[in-house]
Amino acid sequence: MTNVPEIYGSLVFNESTMRERLPKATYKQLMETIKEGAPLAPEVANVVAHAMKEWAIEKGATHYTHWFQPLSGITSEKHDAFVDPTSDGHAIMTFSGKELIQGEPDASSFPSGGLRATFEARGYTAWDPTSFAFIKDDVLCIPTAFCSYTGEALDKKTPLLRSMKAIETQARRVLALFGEEDAGRVVANVGAEQEYFLISEKDYERRMDLMLTGRTLFGYSPCKGQELEEHYFGAIRPTVSAYMKELDDELWMLGVPAKTKHNEVAPAQHELAPIYSEANRGIDENLLTMEKMRLLASRYGLVCLQHEKPFEGVNGSGKHNNWSISAGSKNLLDPGEHPMDNLRFLVFLAGVVQAVDDYQELLRMTVASAGNDHRLGANEAPPAIISMFLGDELGAVVNALIEGRDYSEADRVSMDLGVSVLPNFQKDNTDRNRTSPFAFTGNKFEFRMPGSAVNLSDANMVLNTAMAKSLKDFADALEGKTGDEFVQAAWDYVKQTLRDHERIIFNGNGYSAEWEEEAARRGLANHKTTADALPCFVAPKSIELFEEFGVLSESEVRSRYEVKLEKYNKLINIEARVMRRMMRRLYLPAISAYAAKVADHITAVKTAMPAANTSAQEAQLARIMDGLNDAQEKFDALAAKHKEITAIDDAQAAANANAHELLPLMESLRETVDNLEILVPDSDWPVPSYNEILFYA
Repeated sequence: MTNVPEIYGSLVFNESTMRERLPKATYKQLMETIKEGAPLAPEVANVVAHAMKEWAIEKGATHYTHWFQPLSGITSEKHDAFVDPTSDGHAIMTFSGKELIQGEPDASSFPSGGLRATFEARGYTAWDPTSFAFIKDDVLCIPTAFCSYTGEALDKKTPLLRSMKAIETQARRVLALFGEEDAGRVVANVGAEQEYFLISEKDYERRMDLMLTGRTLFGYSPCKGQELEEHYFGAIRPTVSAYMKELDDELWMLGVPAKTKHNEVAPAQHELAPIYSEANRGIDENLLTMEKMRLLASRYGLVCLQHEKPFEGVNGSGKHNNWSISAGSKNLLDPGEHPMDNLRFLVFLAGVVQAVDDYQELLRMTVASAGNDHRLGANEAPPAIISMFLGDELGAVVNALIEGRDYSEADRVSMDLGVSVLPNFQKDNTDRNRTSPFAFTGNKFEFRMPGSAVNLSDANMVLNTAMAKSLKDFADALEGKTGDEFVQAAWDYVKQTLRDHERIIFNGNGYSAEWEEEAARRGLANHKTTADALPCFVAPKSIELFEEFGVLSESEVRSRYEVKLEKYNKLINIEARVMRRMMRRLYLPAISAYAAKVADHITAVKTAMPAANTSAQEAQLARIMDGLNDAQEKFDALAAKHKEITAIDDAQAAANANAHELLPLMESLRETVDNLEILVPDSDWPVPSYNEILFYA
């Protein structure tokens, strides 16, 4: 049995390890940098680097790397050995403060959206001391930011850190108005619930679409899917359980607070949820979790799929972003026992409502991807329309404030299950709404729209920056007011803010057609595809927000827009190429061969028994041939449209064509081929079916 307290964080150069290994003065200075943002002196970096190297070598590390997050959305690393040869033919192990603080990866080979030309290779990584270094595969990994030679951010981490600074600055202004100047450091916190699929390696290796695109481009629904609802929270199959146990151990050693694991709704789908932590570190830990999930699966003959919609007709995978704000030990989004009397909470709540309403399109943009477009609006994910769920109790409070009437608290209800041996317990005053994109869940908001493959930095960068804007507006309006004057002005401000942004609050069924119509009447955006969602990134309103708080410059915004467009177009292009290749080399030959078999069978029967009735076989052959001809026509139309779109130079125009012209053709071709799958025996079908993939032994 794993001794969790003994192994937890054993591969992390965390605060306790620093306290143990660093001189007291160095430790104190480093903590001031980590917790208060104080500048780090070069001499401190040298001492830290030496202690970090000695600790890493004791743990078996031979190399170090600056671990960073380029605009591709994944993590990158270049390994350098500690080895330093000496003149006598031996070697010593060295690691300097300069090597800790700064690295120089080639910036030309990473996505930059035009910030860097191919011939301009220089880029820098800079140590982020607020996210602890760790050891992975005998390599000391140092979390870093990544910037160009001219200083622009080329990564996901840098804007996130800037947004965290922005929200702290503005939250401190607000807290000071409440007399809480010493409330402590203000941080945004994140807990990322990660959903994923595990399938057999042998099935994966026979599916070119899964290997090259992460999702099945063809596949008829399984005979049994998730309709019996027996997989959700069901007993975990032994192979998966063993995988999960090793994954837990690996994550715990890396200090990742993995807490909850279970089967998800779809067959072969699972979830892992951590305890929340500071946003920057929480996102680093989620990226580590995703990597470990993928790498460990092969030890068990499995493949971990993190695509948002690997299988049509069953639930896709999301990554729920649980977001809150704290000051010291106080959760600023905790309503307390009496939320109507908690003015500070209501100010922050009104700020969130304003932020989500004002920047709803930006939030939608942060989760836009080719994969997530297949998931949003289905029965396992919220719709593409941003709205907020506050629940019964908090919704009643907000309604009372908007309408200017008194509020009566609801009594807590004791649940009696009618069995004497079962204890009574208090029912929450608010149920949950799984169809809401942005739901209040007691003392935090759960942003349910991100897909399983996404790097959460973008979503939290926008959340933090938009919230900073709301808090700044409040502080600008009320600074200078004190005592009763401030209290009355704050109440008036909260009421007016909630009235102005009431349209974003919706506690009903987000899946209903009525809500889509109502959302349109309210003026809420409904960007159903990535191509529709991305342009808001470069809208003047968005650029002004980012520049006001120093989170992104206009050139950095435009570069990210270009990177997202380019990635979307490339992914759709890959999917189209894979679909065409599979049609030419697998499906059309296999279907044609089976049709020939049926025709030969009919001929053989008629030869042997001229009077035999072969109408059933002839009807089957007719259906196959009709489908085959239909597939060929749709395949030709797809090939022509694909060729046409690849010639479009304008990236946004290409994205629009991919979303609204090419993808419908791909879906239509898929439907025809999938209908043929049920006419052709397994022995003649060229790839594993959903029945085989999702219900492996």
